Amino acid sequence: MGRNRRLVLAIAPMILLQGCVASVVSSVVTAPVKIVSKTADVLTTSQSESDEKRGREMRKREESLGKLSRQLSKAQERCADGDRDACEKAQDIRDQIEDERDGR
Repeated sequence: MGRNRRLVLAIAPMILLQGCVASVVSSVVTAPVKIVSKTADVLTTSQSESDEKRGREMRKREESLGKLSRQLSKAQERCADGDRDACEKAQDIRDQIEDERDGR
Protein backbone atom coordinates (compact mmCIF):
# COMPACT_ATOMS: atom_id res chain seq x y z
CA MET A 1 0.00 0.00 0.00
CA GLY A 2 2.81 2.44 0.80
CA ARG A 3 4.43 1.82 -2.55
CA ASN A 4 1.18 2.53 -4.43
CA ARG A 5 0.71 5.72 -2.48
CA ARG A 6 4.19 6.92 -3.39
CA LEU A 7 3.57 6.05 -7.03
CA VAL A 8 0.31 8.02 -7.05
CA LEU A 9 2.01 10.96 -5.33
CA ALA A 10 4.81 10.88 -7.92
CA ILE A 11 2.48 10.68 -10.93
CA ALA A 12 -0.17 13.16 -9.74
CA PRO A 13 2.00 16.29 -10.03
CA MET A 14 3.06 15.32 -13.56
CA ILE A 15 -0.56 14.99 -14.64
CA LEU A 16 -1.64 18.17 -12.86
CA LEU A 17 1.27 20.27 -14.14
CA GLN A 18 0.90 19.24 -17.77
CA GLY A 19 -1.30 22.27 -18.50
CA CYS A 20 1.17 24.66 -16.87
CA VAL A 21 4.08 23.29 -18.87
CA ALA A 22 2.07 23.50 -22.10
CA SER A 23 1.10 27.08 -21.29
CA VAL A 24 4.72 28.11 -20.63
CA VAL A 25 5.92 26.42 -23.82
CA SER A 26 3.15 28.13 -25.79
CA SER A 27 4.08 31.53 -24.35
CA VAL A 28 7.77 31.05 -25.10
CA VAL A 29 7.05 29.95 -28.67
CA THR A 30 4.63 32.80 -29.49
CA ALA A 31 6.61 35.59 -27.76
CA PRO A 32 8.97 36.33 -30.71
CA VAL A 33 6.00 36.50 -33.09
CA LYS A 34 4.20 38.94 -30.82
CA ILE A 35 7.32 41.10 -30.48
CA VAL A 36 7.87 41.26 -34.24
CA SER A 37 4.19 42.05 -34.82
CA LYS A 38 4.21 44.86 -32.25
CA THR A 39 7.41 46.31 -33.72
CA ALA A 40 5.92 46.29 -37.21
CA ASP A 41 2.81 48.08 -35.93
CA VAL A 42 4.91 50.77 -34.28
CA LEU A 43 7.17 51.31 -37.31
CA THR A 44 4.51 51.42 -40.01
CA THR A 45 1.88 54.05 -40.63
CA SER A 46 -1.58 52.84 -41.52
CA GLN A 47 -3.51 54.24 -44.45
CA SER A 48 -6.02 55.91 -42.12
CA GLU A 49 -3.21 57.60 -40.19
CA SER A 50 -1.74 58.88 -43.45
CA ASP A 51 -5.17 60.16 -44.52
CA GLU A 52 -5.66 61.93 -41.18
CA LYS A 53 -2.24 63.58 -41.45
CA ARG A 54 -2.94 64.71 -45.02
CA GLY A 55 -6.33 66.08 -43.91
CA ARG A 56 -4.74 68.07 -41.07
CA GLU A 57 -2.16 69.52 -43.47
CA MET A 58 -4.90 70.52 -45.93
CA ARG A 59 -7.00 72.19 -43.21
CA LYS A 60 -3.93 74.04 -41.94
CA ARG A 61 -3.16 75.28 -45.46
CA GLU A 62 -6.80 76.35 -45.99
CA GLU A 63 -6.78 78.24 -42.68
CA SER A 64 -3.55 79.99 -43.67
CA LEU A 65 -4.97 80.91 -47.08
CA GLY A 66 -8.12 82.27 -45.44
CA LYS A 67 -6.09 84.42 -43.06
CA LEU A 68 -3.91 85.72 -45.89
CA SER A 69 -6.99 86.44 -47.99
CA ARG A 70 -8.51 88.55 -45.20
CA GLN A 71 -5.23 90.42 -44.77
CA LEU A 72 -5.10 91.02 -48.52
CA SER A 73 -8.63 92.45 -48.56
CA LYS A 74 -7.77 94.91 -45.78
CA ALA A 75 -4.49 95.90 -47.46
CA GLN A 76 -6.27 96.42 -50.80
CA GLU A 77 -8.87 98.67 -49.16
CA ARG A 78 -6.14 100.82 -47.60
CA CYS A 79 -4.26 100.82 -50.91
CA ALA A 80 -7.40 102.06 -52.67
CA ASP A 81 -7.57 104.86 -50.10
CA GLY A 82 -4.07 105.98 -51.19
CA ASP A 83 -1.83 104.21 -48.66
CA ARG A 84 1.33 103.28 -50.63
CA ASP A 85 2.66 101.03 -47.84
CA ALA A 86 -0.59 99.07 -47.95
CA CYS A 87 -0.12 98.59 -51.72
CA GLU A 88 3.31 97.06 -51.12
CA LYS A 89 1.95 94.92 -48.32
CA ALA A 90 -0.87 93.71 -50.58
CA GLN A 91 1.70 92.59 -53.15
CA ASP A 92 3.69 90.76 -50.47
CA ILE A 93 0.52 89.02 -49.31
CA ARG A 94 -0.31 88.00 -52.91
CA ASP A 95 3.16 86.43 -53.15
CA GLN A 96 2.59 84.59 -49.87
CA ILE A 97 -0.76 83.28 -51.12
CA GLU A 98 0.88 82.08 -54.33
CA ASP A 99 3.64 80.34 -52.36
CA GLU A 100 1.08 78.72 -50.06
CA ARG A 101 -0.95 77.44 -53.02
CA ASP A 102 2.20 76.02 -54.61
CA GLY A 103 2.99 74.25 -51.34
CA ARG A 104 6.20 76.11 -50.61
